This record gives sequence, structure tokens and C-alpha cells, in this order.
Amino acid sequence: MGKTSEEDWGCFLHYLPYSEEDEKLGMVCTTVGSTKVKPHTIYPPRKNEHPALFRQVAEGRILPEFQLIYIAEGQGTFSAEDRTYTVVPGSFLLILPGMRHQYKPVYEIGWYEYWVGFKGEFFSKLMREGILSYDRVFFDMGLHDYIIAAFSRIFDEVRAQQPLYQLNTCAWVFFLIAEMLSHERRKEQPNYYQKIVEKAKCLMELNIYRDVNLSGISEQIGISTSRLNEIFKTYTSMTPYQYYIDRKIHKAESLLEQDDTSVKEVAFQLGFEDQYYFSRLFKNKTGVAPSGWKKFVFNE
Repeated sequence: MGKTSEEDWGCFLHYLPYSEEDEKLGMVCTTVGSTKVKPHTIYPPRKNEHPALFRQVAEGRILPEFQLIYIAEGQGTFSAEDRTYTVVPGSFLLILPGMRHQYKPVYEIGWYEYWVGFKGEFFSKLMREGILSYDRVFFDMGLHDYIIAAFSRIFDEVRAQQPLYQLNTCAWVFFLIAEMLSHERRKEQPNYYQKIVEKAKCLMELNIYRDVNLSGISEQIGISTSRLNEIFKTYTSMTPYQYYIDRKIHKAESLLEQDDTSVKEVAFQLGFEDQYYFSRLFKNKTGVAPSGWKKFVFNE
């Protein structure tokens, strides 16, 4: 079992055990905690309760794992990759493996912090793909009760340590990562991006039975096709064409489930002049050929 420390003044500290079975899942949680650092307190408090690798957070350290730190109260500083950030309530700090960093509260003010450490191939892949990046390690999330509630759920899993608690814990870690990244994307993009994307999606649905005509959709919105592509992909991570095809294939699934429809008829209804091109798209998207969709769905 790991080491636990809880006090009325708001400290929860735990370094977690994990098995080979946990590691095979590609994600493990290594440490969780929360600390209320009072003003005029040397940081980190209870320093000797942390393994030696973790103690030099105020002076500077490098970790072999990921960490997320959420500040709910107080003020401080965070330095990483030759940049220094002012930490305020609602700040989210992302620590990446191999990244030299340091953070601490203002001595006269203190702060209240929540943290979770994690590692594994799943998270390493997010880093390799650039989803988690050295270029984005400080996030101005703002104060949200659902963030603190997510940390509380992680703490509950750790306290109970029921079977597969590591998997449940990491699911909440991924929730925090997703919220952090999506909040940043929403913040970076003007509101009119959303309006353009929603209007394009609506026009695609209205024209679901016609051939793909992105230039016509762009014209109705009042922007160029290239601009539509740029905005749509920035906002959704998909091109308009990819989204349009995805909606057509989804509609095709419903049409193919009707007893009296053939593959050729469905392809024609959805604006595909080439039945075989439609069939290739359908199989690439669903993993099943259109002719076999009924058998797959109804287990015939």
C-alpha cells in the first residue's frame, strides 16, 4: 500500500501501487493529492513525506511522468521551458516527462492545490501526436466545481482501491485532460467560428441526399471554400468533406436496415453515382461492407 496523510486543514497525499496488469492497460495513476499551503509556509509542506525525486518542486526538478496541478486558491509562479507564468485560482499546470519545471505559491499568500500524476503508453502517445505538448503547459481554466469534483472522484477511487481502480482513476485523469484541452480550444476560437461550423453542419444535413458540394455550402454561408475548410477543421479536427461523408455513411446505415432497399438504391439516394465507391467508403468507415450490414446489425 502507498502512503496516505489526511488532515483537517486539507491535505491528502498518496503514492499509488500498480500491477503489471495495470501497466498492460497503457495507463496508470502514480500519485494524487491536495494541499492547503498556508501563508508563510515553506513549500512544499511535509516535504519528507514525498519521495526524494518529487521534493525539489520549488527549486526545479525533472520527472519521468506526467502531472496535472490545479490551483483553487491563492497565487504563485510556474516556470517551464524557459517561460514563467503567474498562477492564480483556476490555473492548470501540465507537467510532461523530461521537462524541467518548478512551481510554488507566493510565500506571503499560499495556495490550495490539487494534483494527479500518471504515466503509460496511452499518455505517451498523446504526447507523440502533439496533443500534449511542451508548447502548451499552462492553462487558464478558471474556477469550476466540476474540476474539483473530478479530483474528489479520483481521491474516492484511491481511498477504496477496489478492483480495477487504476482504470477508473485514469478515466477521470483523461476527463481532466479533455476538459483542459477543449476549454483552451474554445477560448482560442472566436464565437463566429462556432456559428459558421453549425451553419455548415445544418446545410450538410439538409443536403444529405445530394452530391457533396462544399463550394455550394460555402457560397450559402458567405465565405470561400478554403476558409470553410480552415475554420471547420480548426473547430472540429475534421475537414468539411470528412464530416459530410461521415453523416452520409451514418444515414446509409439507417437506410440499409430497411428490408426493401438495395446497396445500389442507397448509394443513389445519398448522391453517390458510383456504387462501388460508396461501398468502399462504407466499409472503410464501419468495417463492414454495405451488403453485409443487415447481417452484422441483426446478427443474421
